[in-house]
Amino acid sequence: MSPRDRLPQTQGGTFLTDGGIETVLIFHQGIDLPAFAAFPLVDDEQGRAALRGYFEPYLELARDHRAGFVLTSPTWRANPDWAAEVGYDRDAMAGVNRRSIALMEELRDAVPSPQPVLIEGMLGPRAEGYAADTVMTAEEAERYHAVQLGVLADTAADFVSAITLTYADEATGVVRAAAKVGLPVSIAFTLETDGRLPSGQPLAEAIAQVDADAGGPDYYMLNCAHPAHFEHVLEAGAPWVERIRGLRANASRRSHEELDAAEELDEGDPAELAGAHGRLRDRMPALRVLGGCCGTDHRHVDAIAAAWYAAG
Repeated sequence: MSPRDRLPQTQGGTFLTDGGIETVLIFHQGIDLPAFAAFPLVDDEQGRAALRGYFEPYLELARDHRAGFVLTSPTWRANPDWAAEVGYDRDAMAGVNRRSIALMEELRDAVPSPQPVLIEGMLGPRAEGYAADTVMTAEEAERYHAVQLGVLADTAADFVSAITLTYADEATGVVRAAAKVGLPVSIAFTLETDGRLPSGQPLAEAIAQVDADAGGPDYYMLNCAHPAHFEHVLEAGAPWVERIRGLRANASRRSHEELDAAEELDEGDPAELAGAHGRLRDRMPALRVLGGCCGTDHRHVDAIAAAWYAAG
């Protein structure tokens, strides 16, 4: 088995995952998330109930579509800098990462599925997910993300993902740190409306750089961008496109800058977003993991899954 075939989603079949957890909790459930951090909800019963209520419809969707499921911990902001911003020191940060994975275990047991359900330990960028103005070297990124990865390695997480990354060196650091603790890892870059990373680097070059500098992750994903922003840069049959196995798209066609300034949620059109995924099937034949990002909820993921199967 290739080192890149350690996970079921790299070997075949379709896996669903959830949508835009933070936007759903804020705009649909009216929950305040300081610093856009969902992980503090794990620390009280009301918050845990909200998280269970959020994830359960997705688990049921996967069962209905006879798909596997990637159950993602709400730890996108649970790294040292962001955790400190909401009052968590290093010890508290470590504890909430562990409790987040434990909650995912509880959910997996509560909604049994005939298909694989994998627990994904989620990492986010050190800085904002829409900008590349705080840049680390690969070595700095490795040291920084090793803190959270060291905790997740001692949990039931099946693998880890770092999503909404804006430049290649941070991704390289994550991949190196994950390798040192023995965790399979996926990397999700976010893209601007021109299909480039916020750093300005073309997507193909970013993937080539991380593969060359760190041996590459188990697979790549794209997130926090609408398909209209990047479908024009996908080269059908290109080896780098074959490395992309996951997609968590935004509901909205707006740019990151426009979304950041918006006071109301742009949920887009689930049918239109699903149709865009159907058109991507030929361009992204290796795609296995389907979910959503900002503005999406279980309705979008349901429509995406139906369109994906219909296009096959």
